[in-house]
Amino acid sequence: MGKSSHPRPEGHVLVPAAVIGSLSILLAVGLSVLRILDRVDLAIGKWMSQGKPAGFPKALPEWAVWLAVVLLTFGLASAILSVAASWRRVVLWITTAALVAAWAPVLALAAHAPDIAAPFIAVIWSGVCALVYAGNHQMACDEPVDLSKATDEAR
Repeated sequence: MGKSSHPRPEGHVLVPAAVIGSLSILLAVGLSVLRILDRVDLAIGKWMSQGKPAGFPKALPEWAVWLAVVLLTFGLASAILSVAASWRRVVLWITTAALVAAWAPVLALAAHAPDIAAPFIAVIWSGVCALVYAGNHQMACDEPVDLSKATDEAR
C-alpha cells in the first residue's frame, strides 16, 4: 500500500480549537461526575504529603480550577493549531502539561489541596487532539508542499 497523492485538507484554527477545547472540558466534567478526578486528586495529595494522610487545610475554589481548565484547553488548542512545525507543537503540549503538573508541589507547599487532575487531563486530551488535527491538515502557518518539485527532485 503506497501513500496517497492527495494533499492534506486545509486546516483551520478557530472552529477546531473551540471543538477540541469543548471536548476536553466535557471529558474532564465527565470524569468529575464519575468521581474519578476526586480519586486522582487524593492520590496526588497523598503523594505530595509523602504517603501520609493528606490533610491540607485549604482548598482552591472550585470555580478557579474549572476556569484554569477552560483557559488551558482553549489556549493550548489554539496555540498548537497556530504554530508551524510539529516539533514546536509537541514542545508546547509537553511544556503546558509539565507546568500544570508542577502546580501540585506548589499548591501543597502553600497548604492547598493539589487539585490538578481536571486541568491535567484536559490539557493532555486537548494537546493530543490538536496534534492529531494539525498532523492531518495543512495548517495556514505551515509551508505548502509543492508536489511537482518533490517529484522532480526525486527523479
